[in-house]
Amino acid sequence: MADVPDTLVLKRHRDLEGMSRSAIWVRRAVLLLITAVLCLGLADWFGQRPSTQTGTAAAATLDLYAPTHLRGGDLFSARFHIHAHQDLKNATLVLDPGWAEGMAVNTIEPSPIGEGSRDGRLVLQLGHIPKGKSYILFMQFQVNPTNVAWRRPVNVDLDDGPTRILTLERKLTVFP
Repeated sequence: MADVPDTLVLKRHRDLEGMSRSAIWVRRAVLLLITAVLCLGLADWFGQRPSTQTGTAAAATLDLYAPTHLRGGDLFSARFHIHAHQDLKNATLVLDPGWAEGMAVNTIEPSPIGEGSRDGRLVLQLGHIPKGKSYILFMQFQVNPTNVAWRRPVNVDLDDGPTRILTLERKLTVFP
């Protein structure tokens, strides 16, 4: 049998001699709390199951498929699916700063024709989408592990040149 480490006293540490009954229940409550948080995480309470949000206008429909709850360090994807009901000469997605704040944008596929900024918002120029056709844009992100956000706006506008077609209002929560 192995020797007991020098810093442990068996009667105190193993047998809990001298410890009050309430201290034992406090230890059990803390362990129960830790277990409950882990079980909620396993049940996807904290995040990253994607959901679809749809915006419709006369000119086009935009479907956004992305999670609304994330954890620091998560890798996730967002899919922007545009269905053109009429010719879109210069389709442009305009994303709120929340899409990039505390995030790393890993890839954008297919690459937009142009990228820019409009008052701090990300502008992705997609080009011409003919009537009856659709365009799918995939973006992959990684959440900065130190990023925490409670209901951060991550809105998306679909424009045709200078004309706003529709806006999807969305919130993102990033758990620590």
